[in-house]
Amino acid sequence: MGVWSNIRSDIEAVFENDPAARSRFEVIFTYSGLHAIWAHRVAHYFFRRRWFTVARMISQVSRFMTGIEIHPGAKIGRKLFIDHGMGVVIGETCEIGDEVVIYQGVTLGGTGKEKGKRHPTIGNRVVIASGAKVLGSFTVGDNSNIGANSVVLRPVPADSTVVGIPGRVVKRNGERVGDRLDHTNLPDPLIETFRFMQKEINELKAEVERLKAERNKEHEAAEPEKVGAAAQES
Repeated sequence: MGVWSNIRSDIEAVFENDPAARSRFEVIFTYSGLHAIWAHRVAHYFFRRRWFTVARMISQVSRFMTGIEIHPGAKIGRKLFIDHGMGVVIGETCEIGDEVVIYQGVTLGGTGKEKGKRHPTIGNRVVIASGAKVLGSFTVGDNSNIGANSVVLRPVPADSTVVGIPGRVVKRNGERVGDRLDHTNLPDPLIETFRFMQKEINELKAEVERLKAERNKEHEAAEPEKVGAAAQES
């Protein structure tokens, strides 16, 4: 794909995913996520030609200007959209597919000092919500959603929803959870656990109340017998 075609698709991605985008002029000159992607494409060009220092200098200038750090070695597909973007970190061996959406504070990183492929591979049409951390060399399948502040440490199947710490798959090949950008309405397994525990507590309370009522009835039934026995003794 040519340079101008890439630029057009990057701009289209903004309008497809951000309802606040008003004009091409505004998008081109004010969207830091777009600037970071364009700077990365230039840095990646030099990185592939082994001009590593030049590539890193470009990426560091971009980091200073946008608050988004993308290693020059990372591979990025078409129509990546980084919304707001402050604090986003994308590692050297990370691979990102087409039409991916990344929100602020996301880290696509490694888990140690291992060599080779040490960062995640993100499939097509994946949404990674604010503050999520995807760490390690594994694949996040196509059409998946990573919930806000999740920490994902293992592969994610396609068409899945992951939330929690560590990340758990809570939806897979089922009904979509709202709009693909509505990452505030994802189910939380911890909340579901608390609800289950509360249900158990309520059932135990009801059982205790039932036993108390039975015991009181037994006491009430025993009272006349005690009175009668006392009268006979007297």
